[in-house]
Amino acid sequence: MAHLLMIESWVGSMSRLLPRAVREAGHEFTFLTRELHHYLRSAPEGTAHPLLGARHLLTAETNDTEALLPFVERAHDALRFDGVITSCDYYLPTAARIADRLGLPGPTAESVASACRKDMTRRVLADAGVPGPRFALCGSLAEAADAARELGFPLVLKPVDLCAGMFVRRVDDEAELARAHRALADFPVNARGQRRDPVVLLEELLDGPEVSVETVSYGGSARVVGVTDKSVSGAPAFIETGHMFPAALATADAEAAAETACAALKALGLDEVVAHTEIKLTAAGPRVVEVNPRPAGNRITELVRHVTAIDLAAAAVDVALGRAPDLERRTTGLSSAAIGFLVPQAAGTLTAVEGADQVRGAEGLLELQLAEAGKAVKAAGSNNEYLGHVMAGDADGPGARSRVEALLAALSLQVEAAR
Repeated sequence: MAHLLMIESWVGSMSRLLPRAVREAGHEFTFLTRELHHYLRSAPEGTAHPLLGARHLLTAETNDTEALLPFVERAHDALRFDGVITSCDYYLPTAARIADRLGLPGPTAESVASACRKDMTRRVLADAGVPGPRFALCGSLAEAADAARELGFPLVLKPVDLCAGMFVRRVDDEAELARAHRALADFPVNARGQRRDPVVLLEELLDGPEVSVETVSYGGSARVVGVTDKSVSGAPAFIETGHMFPAALATADAEAAAETACAALKALGLDEVVAHTEIKLTAAGPRVVEVNPRPAGNRITELVRHVTAIDLAAAAVDVALGRAPDLERRTTGLSSAAIGFLVPQAAGTLTAVEGADQVRGAEGLLELQLAEAGKAVKAAGSNNEYLGHVMAGDADGPGARSRVEALLAALSLQVEAAR
C-alpha cells in the first residue's frame, strides 16, 4: 500500500475518478487544501464527497508555494508520502515543486511550469521546431492591436493561465479584440483565489478539425493510448460540445497527430505524466493547440476506459508513484464511445429537462447526467456551464457520436428567463 499526497482537485468528475483509482489500487491518500468547503459544496445532497475518504485532511495556504513547501516537508516527516498528485491545472506546478522537494517521482517542476503557461509552451515548442500557430504575447491592448495588425485577422485571444476555454475568443477586427481584451482584464483573480498574469496571447486562427492525443509517459518514453475527436461551438467562444474515442480519422492523420503530440512532450521535457495534448489538423499538417500535463477532463478518460479498458486515472496514480502503468488494451465489447454536453444558450433558471425518460431507456447508453430543476443557468461562455451530458457506446464501429447526437436531440432544456 502506498500513500499519496493530493494537492487540491477539480470538483467535477476527476474529483471522483482519481480517489477511486487510488482506492481500487489498494492505496490511500492525504488531501491538502486551502478551503475544504469548496469541495463539500460540490457533493450531491446526502452523499459524502470521495475526497473525504482521505486518510488525513490537511489545511494550508496552497496558493503560496514557498510557504507551503516547509509545511509539506513537516507533514512528510510525520506521514511519509510516496507520491504527489493533483487533478487541478492550477496546482499542477505546485504538485511538481513538492514532489521535487520531497525527492518523489514525477515530471520536473520546470517542464510542468512550461506546459501550464500557454505563452511558455508556445516559446518552448517554437524553439524546438514543433509546429504551432504564429503568436504574440501582449502586455497591453495597444500591444495587442499592434500584434494583430502584424499577424492579421482572424485571431484567437487567450489568457495564458486559465482553463476550460475561459475567455478564449475568436476576434475578427480591432473592435472585437478590444472587447475580448477588456472582458479578460475584468477577471484578475481565478476561481481558486490566484491572481492572474494580465498578459494575453494572440494566436493565428487555425482551420481544421481538433483532436486530442492521450498519452502516458514513463521511463523516458511516451506511449500513445489513442486519439479523441472534439466538437466545438459557441463562437466567438470555443465551447467543447462533445468528444468521441477513438476519433474517426484516417490512419495517416491519427499517426501525424500522435507524432506531433509526442514531439511536444519531448520538447517540454515531460515524463512520468499522463498528458492530454490538443492538436489542430490543418491543411498544412498538425499544429499544437496546447499541452495539458494531466489526464483529460470532460470524462474523456471514461471514453477511453469503455473502449480499451485502460484507466488513465489509474495510470496517473502509477506514474506519480514511479511505477509502470498498466496500458494493456483489453476487449470491452465497444468499438467507440462518445459524450455530448447540454450547453445552455440563455440565462435563467432550469425548470426541467424534457425527454430524460426516453433517453434513459436508449440502446447503448452508458451515462446520463442532468442538472436538477432550480439550478441557476447562464449562457455558456466556456466549458464550465454544462447542464449535463449523455454518453453512449457502439459495439460495431464509430457510431457512438451519431448515437449521442440523437440522444441529445431528444432532450430539451426548459429555462425560465431571468427577470
